[in-house]
Amino acid sequence: MNIRSLRNPDLYHGRIGRDYFEGWYFKLVNRDRSRVFAFIPGVFFNRDFVHSHSFIQVVDGIKRKYSYESFPAEQFTADRKAFEVNVGNSCFAGKGISLNLTGTNTTALGQVSFSNTLRWLDTFINPGSMGFYNYILKMQCYSQVCSMDFELTGSLNIDGEEIDFSGGRGYIEKNWGSAFPYSWVWIQCNHFEKGQASLSCSLAHIPFLFTSFRGFLTGLYVGKQFYAFTTMNRSTSKVYQEGSDITLHLKNRHHSLTIECETREEDFILLNGPREDKMIPLVQENLQGLVNITLKERTGGKVIYTDSGSCAGVEYGGQQMLITDKSKP
Repeated sequence: MNIRSLRNPDLYHGRIGRDYFEGWYFKLVNRDRSRVFAFIPGVFFNRDFVHSHSFIQVVDGIKRKYSYESFPAEQFTADRKAFEVNVGNSCFAGKGISLNLTGTNTTALGQVSFSNTLRWLDTFINPGSMGFYNYILKMQCYSQVCSMDFELTGSLNIDGEEIDFSGGRGYIEKNWGSAFPYSWVWIQCNHFEKGQASLSCSLAHIPFLFTSFRGFLTGLYVGKQFYAFTTMNRSTSKVYQEGSDITLHLKNRHHSLTIECETREEDFILLNGPREDKMIPLVQENLQGLVNITLKERTGGKVIYTDSGSCAGVEYGGQQMLITDKSKP
């Protein structure tokens, strides 16, 4: 890890500790929202190198198909000055992806370019979406929202099907550390009905030193206006679970945000994630979720924005009781 990657968390940090992973999450939705994919390139190292490898995960949210393609660890490379990583013959970058994947379970070929990128607002003191937590060493898991929203141009041939992504929208985030948290919830959507808006929300029960805490990162763009509800800016959160759905009530100094997600259990797909010294099935992901949001001013209760979104990413992992409050009001 170097100062450049601390200031720009999108970049590859490099192995830290004996067990270490680093992975990027690219979500692409075509123009009419009929196809939703996630591509997850990354690398995993364990202490004795027995399970060390790089990988590309391909998630077809509509067909509910999942593929985990494994490569030798040395087939992962990364640019240390720009956001660009390569696994095998495929390239993943902030400006687009170029896929040349002929794996055991899936084939993905083609190029998609990204433009008009909308980034999480940060500062020198608080870089990226995790802010000053990026400077704290030896946390179990770090997170970064690389891009809240961008436009797509290009097409991919996936398992023989040509899919045109031109006119669609995308999203990028990443995680790195020794393992995923004890428990987490993630909700993301940039396909709302009334106008351009983009939501990224994650909550996790995080071990730290000799204790643990519930941390959260929520960012919402409405047009070009950005609203942040995070542990770092002393926002508060209430989290309620009913079946496979989550309702969140968030407050910062000036605003409140309610997020309600709706999912079908049959749409969840089990993905691999890092736990101890292996990549194992532990991530429940849904790319067909619905989300309802209401943003208000705290003084007077004026509604700034309320809308419903589709093609939402909804993800759960671990013991949900660790991060949910016990009773719904």
